[in-house]
Amino acid sequence: MLLPIVAGVATALLADGVSSKIIPQRRHIATDVCKAHLAIDDFASWSKGKNLLNGAAGGKTYGATLDLTSTGDDKLTFVPTHKDVSYVHEQFECMDAVALGYDGISFTIKGPEAASVSLELQTKADCSATEYQSHYYTINGLSGALQTINVPLSSWPGANFNGVVGLVWFAFSAGTAETDNKWQLDNVQLLCNGVTPPSVSPSPVELKKRGEAQAQELALRAAAANAESGSKVSRAAAAACEIALIDDWASQSRLTFLYYNAMLKPTSDDGTMKSVVVANNKVTLTPLDSDSYFYSQFGCFDARAYGGLSLRITAPAGTKFDVQLSSSKDSVCSGDSTKDVVVSTSSLGWTFNGKEKLYSIPFSKFPGLDLSKFTMFIFSGINKAVTLGPVAIYCGTTVAEYVAPPVTEPAEPTSTVPAPTSTATTLVIDTFANDETNALDQWHGTDDEGFQITYRRNTMTLSTADADLTWQTQISETCRDLRAFDGAYLHIAYTGSNKFTVALQQHNDACDNDAMPYPATWDSVEAARYATATDIYIPLNHFNVDRSKVIGVAFKGFYSTTATVFSRVEIVGRVPAGFKVPVKLPSGTFVFACKRPNSFAFAIDDGDPAFAQQVMRVIDDAGFKATFFTVGAPLLDPSTNLSNVYREMAARGHQIALHSYTHPALEALADEAAIDWEYTNDLKAVAQVFGAGQNARYFRPPFGTEGARMRQRYAALVPDPYIVQWSVDIEDWLWAETDTPEKQIDAFRRDVAAGGSITVLHYLYNSTVSYLPQLIQIAKATGKQLMRVDQCMMDPNAPPL
Repeated sequence: MLLPIVAGVATALLADGVSSKIIPQRRHIATDVCKAHLAIDDFASWSKGKNLLNGAAGGKTYGATLDLTSTGDDKLTFVPTHKDVSYVHEQFECMDAVALGYDGISFTIKGPEAASVSLELQTKADCSATEYQSHYYTINGLSGALQTINVPLSSWPGANFNGVVGLVWFAFSAGTAETDNKWQLDNVQLLCNGVTPPSVSPSPVELKKRGEAQAQELALRAAAANAESGSKVSRAAAAACEIALIDDWASQSRLTFLYYNAMLKPTSDDGTMKSVVVANNKVTLTPLDSDSYFYSQFGCFDARAYGGLSLRITAPAGTKFDVQLSSSKDSVCSGDSTKDVVVSTSSLGWTFNGKEKLYSIPFSKFPGLDLSKFTMFIFSGINKAVTLGPVAIYCGTTVAEYVAPPVTEPAEPTSTVPAPTSTATTLVIDTFANDETNALDQWHGTDDEGFQITYRRNTMTLSTADADLTWQTQISETCRDLRAFDGAYLHIAYTGSNKFTVALQQHNDACDNDAMPYPATWDSVEAARYATATDIYIPLNHFNVDRSKVIGVAFKGFYSTTATVFSRVEIVGRVPAGFKVPVKLPSGTFVFACKRPNSFAFAIDDGDPAFAQQVMRVIDDAGFKATFFTVGAPLLDPSTNLSNVYREMAARGHQIALHSYTHPALEALADEAAIDWEYTNDLKAVAQVFGAGQNARYFRPPFGTEGARMRQRYAALVPDPYIVQWSVDIEDWLWAETDTPEKQIDAFRRDVAAGGSITVLHYLYNSTVSYLPQLIQIAKATGKQLMRVDQCMMDPNAPPL
């Protein structure tokens, strides 16, 4: 039976006029191995809402039908009324394309010249499943005329071709003219392996390549007849070429968390290296054994005007490895068929002596490559640790290198003000006399593993390599009113590193340790800004919290592994003569819970695009809007389709918020320039996808790692931001892929019962997404109204409820 599933870009197919009466009348799909291509739709029955397989067929814009839809000449002709949410869909009975011998999708299409369109392939884990997953592919550079497109099934990595159930065309872009947006679609079919596929029409890009190839051939002939004329052609070609950066090693997390190079193409060691460490625009690869390798892909790069790759390498004497360059043998650079040429560093004439040197990988040493479809390099068999500088593709025959721009630390206010004197008496908080309690007989310590802590002679020596860890000394078991100390200073006596954050923690309104959130919030300042070599003095009024409900002081956000030795924490009325107080830097509003009474916000982080439609459908069915936090780099990667996913979320009324560019622990980054690199690239990515007017005030730190520097730098770039944490953790990261995924529901229920009102979850896992309806019901059972984060914070710029 054909299941009433939802098309990937549609709200619901049944709402599109698909009648259940036509479902039993479907054409039976043969179970024998194919001998011909399988026609899916010639659009002769478009008006009846079905295709040649008697499956559902139709098209829609979210909230409005496609404009000018017709089937004249048995071609579907239409104008998408909204690029982001218009679509055409085809459904059919679940089929095992592998067993039946089908290996591709073919269709005839006409769109504006140079336009693009995305194609979603819907597959199930098996044909008995009730849900499907979505996989995406984008066709770029349409000709402007009717053309045939053949897409191998391998273009949808991760899809299960044993359970194919549907297709969706969407994201119809405008062409170069940006005026004519008329489209035609025809002859949709599954391609039978071994049967000659339909003839493919060349795109403008391909025609341009052919023209360039013909011009190159003529130029070579001319060069043979006239060397001087040939050299002029060569110089002209080189002049038109620009060095192409592959990777500048700007970010550890871009490389080893997202597995992107600077082109936002796949790069990785696949876990074969002992370590891969990025620092100062260099990467150090330390091999685990002789099977260690590292690769970087370029998509389908036309390198015919280029001469080779260049990079600086530092390696000890005796270092050897192999260099592989690859080009595609097929027309779509699918990666299934490649020409691979391997040359050793010895054959390249490379030697190493422990000093940095510029090396080149000339294409002339790699015969047989199709440089019009250059796809990848691989370094393999590395026998010793090597440090690589930026890798680039240089023009012509003259070796040139990419030089990373110098790192400039952002300018911050350096002004100071005289330190006024307070009449408050001294309150000694901690003298580190023992490892259990402080001078107020309150608890001090940490629940976090990863600290190295030593108590000795009224000192505590503390060090860690993890910026996410926190050490606390409590002032009260519940709430303590410190308003009598307004005008006074938090004094911390120390030696060693001051590269950490000092936070003053505020309790929740009920001063209830069992209620969420606990703590309710805190404000953070950078210790180094307030420090001499031995003392830190911070005005209490630099902590923007309710000082009538203080819990304690926290040391956190350590961004150096150098130890700090603490000997005293206290509140004092005055500072030493000559001490200047730095100006307070804005640090945004730090929130764990909703401000609006009886409100609850589903705040959802990035996930798997295959689950996006299911998540949106569940939320739409529940009748509320959510907040989605997106990471910038994958947003710009066309292969993820996340830009279309998030545009559709925005079109449906959901809030789009920021979650960094490459998802690092921001406070752990070495300097503020690295933090700013994340923010500025993220802001550019969001502006590119959503427009310059996109609200960027809501930001969630990756991993929840918070500290003064990451807050201050975001507030410097985006005025008055909200730094959004959570008070309801589904713990999908802990339970989703275990034998007890239902513990996600237990964790959610626990935090909701304690009063939590802002969630963290990811649509990464099937179990998490399948539990979403149940989670929504648990939240609704509290009587709270579900809404976006900006609405629950009573932001006057948020849309009305």
